[in-house]
Amino acid sequence: MDTIILGIESSCDDTSAAVIKNGVLLSNVVSSQAVHEAYGGVVPELASRAHQQNIVPVVHEALKRAGVSKEELSAVAFTRGPGLMGSLLVGVSFAKGFARSLNIPMIDVNHLQAHVLAHFIKESEEDANQPKFPFLCLLVSGGNSQIILVKAYNDMEVLGQTIDDAAGEAIDKCSKVMGLGYPGGPIIDKLARQGNPKAFTFSKPHIPDYNYSFSGLKTSFLYSLRDWLKEDPDFIEHHKTDLAASLEATIVDILMDKLRKVAKARNINEVAVAGGVSANNGLRNSFHEHAKKYGWNIYIPKFSFTTDNAAMIAITGYYKYLDQDFCTIDKPAYSRVTI
Repeated sequence: MDTIILGIESSCDDTSAAVIKNGVLLSNVVSSQAVHEAYGGVVPELASRAHQQNIVPVVHEALKRAGVSKEELSAVAFTRGPGLMGSLLVGVSFAKGFARSLNIPMIDVNHLQAHVLAHFIKESEEDANQPKFPFLCLLVSGGNSQIILVKAYNDMEVLGQTIDDAAGEAIDKCSKVMGLGYPGGPIIDKLARQGNPKAFTFSKPHIPDYNYSFSGLKTSFLYSLRDWLKEDPDFIEHHKTDLAASLEATIVDILMDKLRKVAKARNINEVAVAGGVSANNGLRNSFHEHAKKYGWNIYIPKFSFTTDNAAMIAITGYYKYLDQDFCTIDKPAYSRVTI
């Protein structure tokens, strides 16, 4: 009998639904919210309202594209956390009502675990490019920067994580300081391709073990800009490509330095990257360089699987379904948690 999972993602500002059949992706629909651009960041109240408007048509479209009726579904998987509470509540409430109406199991998914398992999304039966256990995964997004040892689908250990700000958040804030707009990640990435990564030097933190910190980098970037703008009020406009390239290079260097140390200490050459920042070209290029230099087998997700999407929720739900790992209807959403 076929196992068909509907995945629902609503942790931040993207409403998404996906359908996976026997581990193979049939559809992945994402509705993004442009309303936040005017505010330079996600406004939680506006995000939750947009989710309420989007969730029914997005789920309907996902089922339609998959050629699956709701009666054929085996279970509903949904992001239970972490994320914005208002946004999560929309997806969680819909998933509970939808599953209850069909009398099928509910599967709660940890959003961070799902980013890691995005590497196991298959777009066809022949798709076999998945990491081998155990592997290391660098999870980098707007809210998280972690190095995770993945021993199995349901066995992950955080070896290092940010003690303050995440890499993606640092990029967004520095972009905002430069007046480049939101979200900053794609803007910085595009400008960095045209600039000199060695043009400027910014401070790198000295954090023990395998943990990260990006608050000092943000401060260094802000103070450096302040001093340069005193000498030249148009400094940013004159040097924005070099500033973007230098900022990106600094963040990538910080991320890869710790990842290298972990890979060497654990003697692991299966290395993956996941999360929104894994769409960054500088980080992707660095992974390819490390693969050549250190003999790593690297795994980089498709761009469509880097940002928040329901395909990663559905594939996580699929593996949990095989383990009969269901959740009860009384389980609430949660805003903060690690793997």
